[in-house]
Amino acid sequence: MTTIAFPTLISRPTSYTGLWSWIGTVDHKRIGTLYGVTAFLYFLVGGIEALIIRGQLAQADNDLVSPEVFNQLFTMHGTTMVFLVVMPMSAAFFNWMVPLMIGARDVAFPRLNAFSYWSFLFGSIFLNLSFFLGGAPDAGWFGYANLTGSTYSPGDGVTFWALGLSILGVASLAASFNFVVTILNMRAPGMSLMKMPVFIWMALVTSVLMALAMPVIAVALVQLALDRVWDTNFFNPLAGGDPVLWQHLFWLFGHPEVYILILPAMGIVSEVLPVYSRKPLFGYPAVVFAGAVIGFMGWFVWSHHMFTVGLGPAANSAFAISTMLIAVPTGVKIFNWVGTIYGGKLRLDTSMLFSLGFIAMFIIGGLSGVTHASPPTDAQQQDTYYIVAHFHYVLFGGAILGLFAGGYYWWPKMTGKRLGETLGKWHFWVMLIGFNITFGPMHWLGLNGMPRRIATYAEDLGWETSNAIASAGAMLIAIGVLIFIINVIRTIRSTQEAEDDPWDGRTLEWSIPSPPPVYNFAVVPQVKSLDDFWYQKHPELLHDERGEHADSTEHAAEEAHTGGSIHLPGMSYYPFIVALGMTLGVAGFMEVYVEIPGTGGQFPWLSAIGIVIGMFGIMGWTFEPVSEEGGH
Repeated sequence: MTTIAFPTLISRPTSYTGLWSWIGTVDHKRIGTLYGVTAFLYFLVGGIEALIIRGQLAQADNDLVSPEVFNQLFTMHGTTMVFLVVMPMSAAFFNWMVPLMIGARDVAFPRLNAFSYWSFLFGSIFLNLSFFLGGAPDAGWFGYANLTGSTYSPGDGVTFWALGLSILGVASLAASFNFVVTILNMRAPGMSLMKMPVFIWMALVTSVLMALAMPVIAVALVQLALDRVWDTNFFNPLAGGDPVLWQHLFWLFGHPEVYILILPAMGIVSEVLPVYSRKPLFGYPAVVFAGAVIGFMGWFVWSHHMFTVGLGPAANSAFAISTMLIAVPTGVKIFNWVGTIYGGKLRLDTSMLFSLGFIAMFIIGGLSGVTHASPPTDAQQQDTYYIVAHFHYVLFGGAILGLFAGGYYWWPKMTGKRLGETLGKWHFWVMLIGFNITFGPMHWLGLNGMPRRIATYAEDLGWETSNAIASAGAMLIAIGVLIFIINVIRTIRSTQEAEDDPWDGRTLEWSIPSPPPVYNFAVVPQVKSLDDFWYQKHPELLHDERGEHADSTEHAAEEAHTGGSIHLPGMSYYPFIVALGMTLGVAGFMEVYVEIPGTGGQFPWLSAIGIVIGMFGIMGWTFEPVSEEGGH
């Protein structure tokens, strides 16, 4: 197998090209690209589902789609945007930026990292196959019992949903273990925990949340699948089961999941604001501590989703108090972001605009969310469009805008080219205006009594104008996304090249070429302070901004850590094979009796095939040399 010579001793197989080079890759940057591209394609799918939903609700008594199809659309829209867009897009940034920002040459477990992506891809494909194999799930993205029972969802859609999310959960667990170990064990020399960028802190907290939350939903999904496939009765009250058990399990996972979705965007904004304000992040320790507190307190608020199920005044009071308290660390972050902007030399590039939009929209979503902390008001708002408005302000106005901020900010580092600023600003303003036109009216629609998840409504209820405005706003959002796609295509086709450090960044990823070499750092950096790279470039600011002497971060060549020879893992197809085998094995548990021609067997035999493929992959993975030379 051939090798390629780099400035230092590197061994890495390079004989794979084209599609095979992507299937066998264990390079964290390529895996990040795969995550990002896949998540964006699902963003388009989820957006199309949303446009059909808004088309159906644009006027009263509409029949654009049937009620059955409408139920499938809103279920798959929510599932897609949560599990197939925001989570994997955050994983794309984690894969790309975590090693670069901590001064590492790779992640801790490159093949586990690849396995995570392929599990995500196969699980997402399996989930969406339900559209073509009898109908998609139709019980809502949170799958409340007894709507998920065979009586009310007699097809296979909900079974696809339960098993598909189980596969996606394996992907999330693999990713979380990888990033926790990478961040804790592979930081550059001198980078203590309190010298890590805030984005790395948020990646760490998010990964811990995933590692703890995914097993909870896994238990619930296994119980649901058993109820549907083998007629158990975990959630059947007629046989001693408890439908409320599902709600407890789902929201015990679901509220930490909200912070899994939003914390990466908070980390991105915490990196963007100081760069475009040309001053350090205000109150770095407070921002870090607030993020950790949010992750911790997220486990104590789940039952505010359940104020209307009859838990009683004591439980309702406890969860109302905890829900109000969790607003405090969130407010701390917002005040620190405002403090960062205040007095800064602001540069309103596209990434900065998306960050400012994130702050504004997240504040609105947070304020509407605090109203849910009061059981009496929550009882009025529950299952109305007020709830829909709230979580879209948090998860679209928050997470999606934050992810776009990261996309524009790190695009030059990832590709070596800068996205167009003019089109970028058009993208921002069209999307922001369209977003508020879409989801703003939903607040008063909900307060006027419009329930969620209804396929149509009568024309004399007073909801028509607001729904028509919301549907028009959805078209504006779609136009904003189209502008972004045009911007990306133009940038890819252009010959312009970005500088290695186009924004005058503060963190280590800007200290290496754009796009980064396969080994990231030819010389492992020696870190001596927070924002170390910034003070290398601007030593005269060190005393003013940090109260330290300028010479305290000067880097002498003799202090550089070369890390010896650079060992990079070889390519491997085994993560792909194991993920494929696992998916086939899980799919085979569905009782869909389809004859396999020439064998006399039926569809459940797919599990045996999947297990054989998976075991073959595991054995190959176990005995495959870590690198071309068997090193590590």
